[in-house]
Amino acid sequence: MVVLSKIYTKTGDGGRTRLTDMTEVSKNDLRVEAYGDVDEANAAIGVALAAGGLPNEVTAVLSTISNEMFDVGADLSNPLRPLKEGDREPLRVTQEYVDRLEAWCDRFGDELPPLRSFILPGGSVAAAELHVARTVTRRAERAGWAAVAAYGTEPVEEGEGGVNQLALLYLNRLSDLLFILIRVANGPEGDILWVPGGDRVHG
Repeated sequence: MVVLSKIYTKTGDGGRTRLTDMTEVSKNDLRVEAYGDVDEANAAIGVALAAGGLPNEVTAVLSTISNEMFDVGADLSNPLRPLKEGDREPLRVTQEYVDRLEAWCDRFGDELPPLRSFILPGGSVAAAELHVARTVTRRAERAGWAAVAAYGTEPVEEGEGGVNQLALLYLNRLSDLLFILIRVANGPEGDILWVPGGDRVHG
């Protein structure tokens, strides 16, 4: 259970913060950047849900994802450490999370017509907000891979600790799913297709 008794603590006033394992790091740390981007993407999903007008199945999927994004953020904020006897297993993104996204990609994507061009952001308000969520999810993934380059992917007893690659795989699959759900939200005739510069007619 999470208990938030006081929202401001002043502990971060000097540009420092703590990861879940209480390691003190700069607020510019790549892991902080990654889980901050996850939070931003989740906020965009929340706006899409609040906008309404989405099919019930899509709303249900996005509501599940909104909860899972908190799991992703918790994972990225907790460096990989070897478990000691008596340690509680930390919250981690597992292959099951990724498999669920892939199943949704297949379920919703198989019903869509083939694309003849890239699609532009827009359509319904909810779809446009999901475009925002998709692009921020891509940014979160990039920040996560930058953290991998800096800290690795293995549990470390002492020092910085590694990053769980499955959290980044989740973000990669999520950006794919969001693209599909944008098309579902806009309907079979609602794709706004990119027209390359040489083919556009300017008024």
